[in-house]
Amino acid sequence: MAALLRVLFLFSLLLPLSSSSIDNSKKTFIVQVNRDASKPSIFPTHRHWYESSLASISPNKPTPSQPDASGSDGPIIHTYETLFHGFSAKLSPFEVQNLQTLPHIAAVIPEQVRHPHTTRSPEFLGLTTSDSAGLLKESDFGSDLVIGVIDTGIWPERQSFNDRDLGPIPSKWKGRCLESKHFPATSCNRKLIGARFFCSGYEATNGKMNETTENRSPRDSDGHGTHTASIAAGRYVFPASTLGYARGKAAGMAPKARLAAYKVCWNAGCYDSDILAAFDAAVSDGVDVVSLSVGGVVVPYYLDAIAIGAFRAVAAGVFVSASAGNGGPGGLTVTNVAPWVTTVGAGTMDRDFPADVKLGNGRDILGTSVYGGPALVPGRMHPLIYAGTEGGDGYSSSLCLEGSLNPNLVKGKIVVCDRGINSRAAKGEVVKKAGGLGMILANGVFDGEGLVADCHVLPATAVGAAGGDEIRKYIAEAAKSKSPPTATILFKGTRLGVRPAPVVASFSARGPNPESPEIVKPDVIAPGLNILAAWPDKIGPSGIPTDKRTTEFNILSGTSMACPHVSGLAALLKAAHPGWSPAAIKSALMTTAYTLDNRGETMLDESSGNTSTVLDFGAGHVHPQKAMDPGLIYDLNTYDYVDFLCNANYTTKNIQVITGKIADCSGAKRAGHTGNLNYPLLSVVFQQYGKQKMSTHFIRTVTNVGDANSIYKVIIKPPRGISVTVEPEKLAFRRVGQKLSFLVRVQAMALRLSSGSSSMKSGSIVWTDGKHVVTSPLVVTMQQPLQ
Repeated sequence: MAALLRVLFLFSLLLPLSSSSIDNSKKTFIVQVNRDASKPSIFPTHRHWYESSLASISPNKPTPSQPDASGSDGPIIHTYETLFHGFSAKLSPFEVQNLQTLPHIAAVIPEQVRHPHTTRSPEFLGLTTSDSAGLLKESDFGSDLVIGVIDTGIWPERQSFNDRDLGPIPSKWKGRCLESKHFPATSCNRKLIGARFFCSGYEATNGKMNETTENRSPRDSDGHGTHTASIAAGRYVFPASTLGYARGKAAGMAPKARLAAYKVCWNAGCYDSDILAAFDAAVSDGVDVVSLSVGGVVVPYYLDAIAIGAFRAVAAGVFVSASAGNGGPGGLTVTNVAPWVTTVGAGTMDRDFPADVKLGNGRDILGTSVYGGPALVPGRMHPLIYAGTEGGDGYSSSLCLEGSLNPNLVKGKIVVCDRGINSRAAKGEVVKKAGGLGMILANGVFDGEGLVADCHVLPATAVGAAGGDEIRKYIAEAAKSKSPPTATILFKGTRLGVRPAPVVASFSARGPNPESPEIVKPDVIAPGLNILAAWPDKIGPSGIPTDKRTTEFNILSGTSMACPHVSGLAALLKAAHPGWSPAAIKSALMTTAYTLDNRGETMLDESSGNTSTVLDFGAGHVHPQKAMDPGLIYDLNTYDYVDFLCNANYTTKNIQVITGKIADCSGAKRAGHTGNLNYPLLSVVFQQYGKQKMSTHFIRTVTNVGDANSIYKVIIKPPRGISVTVEPEKLAFRRVGQKLSFLVRVQAMALRLSSGSSSMKSGSIVWTDGKHVVTSPLVVTMQQPLQ
């Protein structure tokens, strides 16, 4: 065999197996084959060639099995033909050991199991149909662009996916609508032009799925994928609301963009082998944008299936948007951190759903809820208890875990439950089953003051950590007096014009970037709190199996909701600027983002009420109209990313795993260091090591996409105590498309820091021609190494 095999092994992080037929000794691997390889003529298909490769290292020749609905047969789980050549399969430790002795093995990589990161937003973002000019008009609402949503599937009958007045399916489209049980071919139309599902990797680990609880088809049995797809590209639907809340017109970011749904997430999670198959199919099908609202832990890029799939997609000209994760407000929680991915955090809008707690002592505690059932009796106060002091072991009852509440103590009362462990809505169900009248869900210290509105199954509201402390204190004091504690919940519906907004959502994952500190993540934030979007039938708005309510729209929160906002905006920008690369689109979104709220002050951090930072919001909150005409862009190609990886000390073997090509690091030294990647944001980490004075430089190249014969002048806003110079101070462009470079020098004096601590300061480099304002944040981090 003339060509070499390079093998990428992705171990499954196994959940308890659901079938005794699954071999516990085998785990799932992805085998990557050199793109230049040519299969021997004796094998008619790649699959047969791959099977022969397995047979050559197996003690027993694999026995083919019948194909399943997603295309797997025999020992092969998936074959990959577009982004990279190869296959996935289950291998035993013995087979792994044999493979590792072969000269063509490149790497052995543990697989991750991912999970979803769980409408006023167009108006909040300045996208209105009444504008005579603007991004929507310029892009024809994204009508010729295709957004591929890799998620939990889709509910095609929703009005958000109707194809009225849409033109023919773009001729470039090569995808298909996979007809299957509960998903006839007529499910697709000129709006939903493609639908596939990938479950072989999931079933290889967990056994045959339970089709009474899951749909072996692109149909969504969770709701997450339907919601994210309609945020990205939902049609205009009026009227729209959830249980009477958020009444108005529902619309996605790119209402005329076409959608392709790739279902990869199942009850046990989203498996890397299936995600890679979806990436492979999406690029082959002809999508322009991939929207991915799932994630896992951060690992080096050559061990990260999403980073690998995204790199190949970006190299093919496809924009990839991914959610930052919901691990906030702590630092180092951001996921999907590869520089070629646009990583999106979550912010609030100027709309909320107040549901305040009135205590028996006359105090009012602010809360939020989208409860739509029968309210508590107006004007009546009700007995109030804290679940953590009423029987049980204290801990489980305080969290209102299943079976932890004593019905004799809870019946007819409003119950205070602490946030954590089980879902917020599930706590309400526990209270309801125990006979409780209502629930107050109190944040813990880590959650701070960040509130998420939920469709509860009983009268319930969520309050912040300070409010929870005050309520518990009142209960304790009242219990000692002759006046037992009482309360009621006042549901106030939908409120608009909230100030301040936007605010960085408490749950939104934060930097620094655990893998590449020189690349600040998230890149931007977008609306992600209490977002109204389409929802399937047969799934209650609370997501609890016993919730039999139905609604066409639901209100959800998460960076999962923020990501498709940016995916839709990317489609609009691509439609308005067909020649722009994925990096150019990201640059336009980042350099035009804003950091001031509707009071004119720096955005706040919802969890603490303090001023937020670049590590919370990246370049800032997206501003679609300005992104359409950014003036200058920071562009990148695959060679730039290779230089970045070389300078990050990735081996040529590691880089080949990511890029699929043999890496040439000989030119990387000319790029200088990892901070010289032509990113729209500049970041440096100084390790003090006893040095008193430290310095570095950045080289950046900008491309003129604004006006010909324009002159940009620099405005330097240095981080406090940091010296920053820029050369030259003027950039004179003669034509559109011209590229010019500049040098940024940064000098810093050592700080007094304790061992292992750090200090982050930020400023910005701004270029303006009087019409355009092109802003690049500058972040300087001082670190004192461990002694």
